[in-house]
Amino acid sequence: MSHLGACSVFYFDLLEEKYKRMSNSGHSEQLRLGFLAAVEVEGRGYVGGLLVTNQNGRPLEFQCTTPVKPDRTQEILYGKMLRPWLLGELIGQTLLQRVSIKPDMILTSDPDILELRNHIDTPVACTLDGKNSRGQQLEIEATAQMGGRKLRFHSTHQDDSKFVSKQSHLLPSQADLEEPLERVQEALNETIRTVMAR
Repeated sequence: MSHLGACSVFYFDLLEEKYKRMSNSGHSEQLRLGFLAAVEVEGRGYVGGLLVTNQNGRPLEFQCTTPVKPDRTQEILYGKMLRPWLLGELIGQTLLQRVSIKPDMILTSDPDILELRNHIDTPVACTLDGKNSRGQQLEIEATAQMGGRKLRFHSTHQDDSKFVSKQSHLLPSQADLEEPLERVQEALNETIRTVMAR
């Protein structure tokens, strides 16, 4: 497998300081959201990115990985669990360990990333219809409404929906939870273009 390294790290110092002041003063209830996405780079594997924002969508921190490509033996041994392992457990867990501002919950549009929830204590939710990258229906039963989206959770962590329901008042009712995920994908594509141009 290719080495899993940091591709880039961006801290948004002014926002981070403002967030710390607000959190420490206790005057404002905060919700930090992590938006996790991955893109496949042809012939090179997957690149993952995690954007941590406040509840208004303002960036606090961004991390991404270098391309991670499983070898043929891993492809054989992991079989249909390869993508959830790679995106959720390996890339997702690494990115979450690296961010200095920890999100209160993680959102993704890729149901295979829900595997991350089996390895961390932070709730992970998916904004899509509950089908994986192969179009197969996933075992996702619990749902909750946050912003303008219905969120789905890993079948073994259905209590995460209760956390989301309790925190949903911190977001506007029509908050677009897909838009930050699109930003992560655009940032990853831009990083890939920049690296490939060298």
